Amino acid sequence: MADKHIDELSGIETTGHEWDGIRELNNPLPRWWLYIFIASVVWSIGYYVAYPAIPLVSSYTKGMLGYSSRAEVAKSVTDAKAAQAVYVTRIADASLEEIRTDPELLEFALAGGKSAFNVNCSQCHGSGAQGFKGYPNLNDDEWLWGGAMEDIHFTIAHGIRNNQSDDARFSQMPAFLKDGILERDQIDQVAEFVLSLSGQASDPAAAEAGQVLFEENCLACHGEGGVGMAALGAPALNTQIWLYGGDKETLVQTISNSRAGVMPAWGKILSPETVKQLAIYVHSLGGGQ
Repeated sequence: MADKHIDELSGIETTGHEWDGIRELNNPLPRWWLYIFIASVVWSIGYYVAYPAIPLVSSYTKGMLGYSSRAEVAKSVTDAKAAQAVYVTRIADASLEEIRTDPELLEFALAGGKSAFNVNCSQCHGSGAQGFKGYPNLNDDEWLWGGAMEDIHFTIAHGIRNNQSDDARFSQMPAFLKDGILERDQIDQVAEFVLSLSGQASDPAAAEAGQVLFEENCLACHGEGGVGMAALGAPALNTQIWLYGGDKETLVQTISNSRAGVMPAWGKILSPETVKQLAIYVHSLGGGQ
């Protein structure tokens, strides 16, 4: 056995290890550190015994206390649903107007509607309901199928142009070029007239000719002066709000080939109470009539 080495400067024994002439002093650990270490070992053993800790082949040790984080989450969800049940029942029994005029129910419906919107609707309409090309902005006061609370509720419940609900909103714009109704130059003229309706720069001569074509082919749905018709889902053409775009090229594409967006019948997917809350929330966004 090698002789113990004592450091000349400190007089303390070293560990016997040496690296490039550097030796490590063999100082004892501080008492407080040693006590904490021992306590940590004891605590960890106790934790392993009391709580689930050790994974097995197909399960894990349950622990003497029988604690389960899954059970805690399940209990929290059950408790939350129980707390909400009173309000959900009241919403089920109340009309939309009754919910709107009851401050307590309205607050609950707005919170629930926002949550349901974020989960089910924001993917198309955006997290702020600002919409995207082909997906309406729900913050303004332009509505394809009406912006009254009852109209919004019906649209959400039954959807648009789907095969889920027999009562789905449905309208069909002709594809004027593809279906051979108008020639390409006539479509250009109609597009020029539509541009003039919304106050955009247009060719006056082409717009004048387009007005005649518009009155013959488009007025029945879009109305005199392009004011739109919610009963048919025909958008107003005399504003600066466009679902697919209001520039000349996009208008020509729309008139030539038509548009036909689809929305699910959420009444077939969500509970009636959730559909009501969604209607209340969407109506509150600032564009509800």
